[in-house]
Amino acid sequence: MLLVGIVFGLVALCTPARAAEPAATPNAPTLPIEQKFYAPGPWAVTSAKAIGCCDSTGSAFDVWYPTDLGRDGTRHSVVTFGSGWLSTPDRYDYFLRHLASWGFVVVATESTDTGSGKQMLDAARWMLRQDDEPDSPFHHRLDTEAVGAVGHSEGAGGALNAMRMSDGLISASIMVGLPPRLYCVTTPANCADPRTVTGGGIFLINGSRDALISPSYLPVPSVVLGPQSMSAYYDATPGSVAKVWATLNGADHSDLQGQPSCAGAHGSCTNGVYGFLGYPTAFLRYRLAHDDYARGAFVDQTGELFRETTNWTNQHSNIRAGAE
Repeated sequence: MLLVGIVFGLVALCTPARAAEPAATPNAPTLPIEQKFYAPGPWAVTSAKAIGCCDSTGSAFDVWYPTDLGRDGTRHSVVTFGSGWLSTPDRYDYFLRHLASWGFVVVATESTDTGSGKQMLDAARWMLRQDDEPDSPFHHRLDTEAVGAVGHSEGAGGALNAMRMSDGLISASIMVGLPPRLYCVTTPANCADPRTVTGGGIFLINGSRDALISPSYLPVPSVVLGPQSMSAYYDATPGSVAKVWATLNGADHSDLQGQPSCAGAHGSCTNGVYGFLGYPTAFLRYRLAHDDYARGAFVDQTGELFRETTNWTNQHSNIRAGAE
C-alpha cells in the first residue's frame, strides 16, 4: 500500500485557479452556459505526478484535484483520463487543471497506449479505493457513485471502453477526436463499439479540421468495419444512452493539448484548448453532479449548444426537455 499522504507532501504542486482568458482568444464562448464553465471554477488546484501505482501495464497514476478537498462537506466526483497514442497526461495539464478547478478529482494513467480502456478503469478504481484509506488525503472526500471518463484520440476509445467494462461504475464518457474503427483493426481490443453501451451518457467531440483522424461524415457503411465517422458513432449508440455529438469549428486533432495555445501540442493544432473548456466541463457537471443549469446546454434543438453556431456545428442530441 502506498503511503499516499507522504507522497502528496513530497510531490504535490499547489497553484491557484487560472484567470479567465481574454475574449479575443480562439473559440471564445458566446453564450452564458459555456461562458460559465469556460471560466476557471471556484477551486484552487493541486497536481501530483506518479502518486499511485499501478495499472495493468505497470504505469503510475497522476492526479489533479481541488486543493481544499472536502470543503464544506463536498464529496468530489472522479474523472479518469486517457491520453492519445504515445502522449502522456502532462501534455493535457491545462485542460485537466481546468476540470479540477470545477471540483473534479482527475486521475490519469501515465500509459501511452490507453485504447483498451483497462488502464483508465484501473486508474478510476485505484482512485476510489483512496476514499476508504484513512491515511489518504481523499479519505471520505470522494463521491464514489459519480465517476466519468474523458479521453483523447486513442484515449477516446479507451474512455468508451472503460465505461463499457465498468459495470455501471462509469456513468459519463467524453470522447475527443475518436478515430474511425478502421485505425484499430489490427488491435481489436482498442476498438470502441458504442453499440455495447446500454446506459449513462456520452459526449462525442471532433474538430472541423480533423478530417483525417476524426471525420464528421464518411460514406462508408458501418456494416463493413464498424463506425468510421462521428455521425456513425452517434447513430450506433443506443437510444438508452444520453448522447450528444458536436464539432468544434477550426479545431484540429491535437488542440486539446493546448497549454492553452498550440505551443507544446503533440501533432496538428490550430486554436489550442480554449474551445474544449466550456461544454465538456458542463457535460460532466450535468452527468456527475446533477447540475440542471449545465444540462440546459444539451437539450435537443433548444439547448444552448444548438444556438451556438459561431464555434460549433453538427449539433446532435437525444436529451429531451424535462426528461432524464
